[in-house]
Amino acid sequence: MPTPFESAQLILTLYEQRREETMRKARDFWVTFDPQTADEFMAAMMSPQGAYVRQVVGYWEMACSLVENGAIDRKMFQDATSEYLVVYAKIETLLPALREKFNSPTMGAQLQKVALSLPDARTQIDAVAARIKGMIAARKAVATAV
Repeated sequence: MPTPFESAQLILTLYEQRREETMRKARDFWVTFDPQTADEFMAAMMSPQGAYVRQVVGYWEMACSLVENGAIDRKMFQDATSEYLVVYAKIETLLPALREKFNSPTMGAQLQKVALSLPDARTQIDAVAARIKGMIAARKAVATAV
């Protein structure tokens, strides 16, 4: 079990990595990315923004792996960030089909474990999903008004 200081150091390192320029662009793309099917997700993976999709999902899968393997205290991680929930909420319903398409039964497994281990996980995930839908709708409204 990591000490609180060790967990804090890793969480701050993860935060610093999120500030890297390409990762910022990938995270910004992710906010507007709205796949409704596994095929839409796959199409995005093959698009010019495919690296952004892979970077964001891979980053949060890695971060959650650190939690699942005990390098970062789960509660401290969940208290410090909820961005992984944005990623999970967007792919949760797609995961079974994506796992099949990629022939990867563990795709997103660490992300899923950490998200579902939250107290009142379903309520929190659903609230994040609703917020995301609202943000996407607001961005579309602004784009059409301009």
